[in-house]
Amino acid sequence: MINKILLVDDDFFVLESVYAILCNNGYNVAKTKNPIEALEMFQKERYDIVITDIKMPQMNGIELLESIHRISPETPIILMTAYAEIDLAVQAVKKGAFDFILKPFHSDEIKNSIDKAGRYLKLIEVEKNYKQMLEEEVLKKTAELRSAMSLLEKASKEMVERLITAAEYRDDDTGSHIKRIGLYAKELCSSLGCSEKFVNAMLFASPMHDIGKVGIPDSVLLKPGKLTNEEFELMKSHTIIGAKILSGSDYEYIRLAESIALTHHERYDGSGYPNGLKGEEIPLEGRVLIIIDQYDALRSKRPYKEGFSHEKTFEIITKGDGRTLPSFFDPEVLNAFIKIHKKFDEIFNSYQE
Repeated sequence: MINKILLVDDDFFVLESVYAILCNNGYNVAKTKNPIEALEMFQKERYDIVITDIKMPQMNGIELLESIHRISPETPIILMTAYAEIDLAVQAVKKGAFDFILKPFHSDEIKNSIDKAGRYLKLIEVEKNYKQMLEEEVLKKTAELRSAMSLLEKASKEMVERLITAAEYRDDDTGSHIKRIGLYAKELCSSLGCSEKFVNAMLFASPMHDIGKVGIPDSVLLKPGKLTNEEFELMKSHTIIGAKILSGSDYEYIRLAESIALTHHERYDGSGYPNGLKGEEIPLEGRVLIIIDQYDALRSKRPYKEGFSHEKTFEIITKGDGRTLPSFFDPEVLNAFIKIHKKFDEIFNSYQE
């Protein structure tokens, strides 16, 4: 049961709006505009859940999260963030944030996040009491512990997926692109004979390939015409930005996503970027993503071009058109793509909005 919530936001309107929503839903809420005061309040009195803005002048949400977790590592901390702060939200996930709410938010989103935190706290309590259980209940409680770990994993995946979607919406009105990328990766890696573990990791991690675009100005990212040399160099930096955002994680799927973000524009013939890697210097995940990303980019409509048919896209990838050459791709990965190319067409047609 959730007894008390601590709410922190330096924006008076947001603070009072969220406070009203929580009180109307029957929660006992303490509020403050000052994160330093919030930390002092938490030291004096424990709160079940902390909801805080991510960007505040005195102390940002990540610093507050770290300070509270030093006192109570299990306290779920829910962050409120805006589209422009997605990179900070990614860092917060890596630091142990339980969930985040994207502004502007709906009251149902807040309630849903709190409900998830309540279930998590209940499962944590089960874990604490686990050692006191009688021996005949060991199997039962082990299942509950596994359920708790599964909930945490699902919550982490959900947060990452929502971050990816928020980033992708900057240059893709539907977000369908990121749904397709994971499915392409699953099919292509399966065709290559990769392990089930790697296939599942690619399904999760590959949609994060372009998360570095959050660091590219809209004037470049959304430009309808051809980019200048300077603009193109800036656009290419999304690979390095993405890798930096995802770096330093202990979670192996995020480490794979870091590698994908950095290498998905490296070409097998060495003409790619950012590091001009060649052949098997490029990790497999990068060699897989370049052909997937190229396929979806050719099929998709953009401000500067119409989308191509599957047949034309297949011809460009396998035979080249001057701008795209087969030498860009690992021959083994290209052959796997040729074997299952019709599945790519099915995925593209199935995920349109």
